[in-house]
Amino acid sequence: MFVPPHPDAVMSPWGELRVLIDGRDVLAEIHPDGVSSCTRGEWFGPAEEWPLTASDEPRRVELSNNDCVTDCCGGIFVTIRRRADRVEWTGWENTEDVRVPVPGDFHFDAARYDAELARAVADDSWEEPVDGVARLLTLALAESDCFERWGWRVYLVLPQRGRRPARVEVHFTPRGAAPVPGSVYVQDVPVARYVPAAEQVRRIVAAVAADDPQKTARLLG
Repeated sequence: MFVPPHPDAVMSPWGELRVLIDGRDVLAEIHPDGVSSCTRGEWFGPAEEWPLTASDEPRRVELSNNDCVTDCCGGIFVTIRRRADRVEWTGWENTEDVRVPVPGDFHFDAARYDAELARAVADDSWEEPVDGVARLLTLALAESDCFERWGWRVYLVLPQRGRRPARVEVHFTPRGAAPVPGSVYVQDVPVARYVPAAEQVRRIVAAVAADDPQKTARLLG
């Protein structure tokens, strides 16, 4: 299930996925001070690209971190693989503290596993207004050419709940340019608590379609 991110988390402002197995928050048990590496912002593409999707090819997946790069501070990893009608989670690793025992292997019915991932992605009951606007805006901008018509490319959408009012940041660069310092612009979109998220997103897309967003954006230093 997804939950709002830890209020002090800095690596990602998206909601974090908590891994519940037989009702147990496994990551909380073995990495209580960590944050989930599987955030809502990584679940917008097709199902085969979701972080926890199981395929015939085994994948080593990062499940949690210390709100830092795991090469630096460590985290929790597991290998995920599909075998016929089963999904296997094996080879658990705790690179943050090798002294902490890790779980044994888990085996899941593949159909139920896939259904649970889809259910988690579809569930928006945990969202605050800023999460809903960020999610719907991400989807709307993927379908719209409102930035492209002005020569821009959106490469990042981030919910930001740490300020009042909460806002969504839309990061964009000149089309065809890499997101490097001096080429990234940020459109700050305030989020209204009592206006439906879909209506706010409709207004944002219409405003960008009507005028070059660079005029009201800030250059990211």
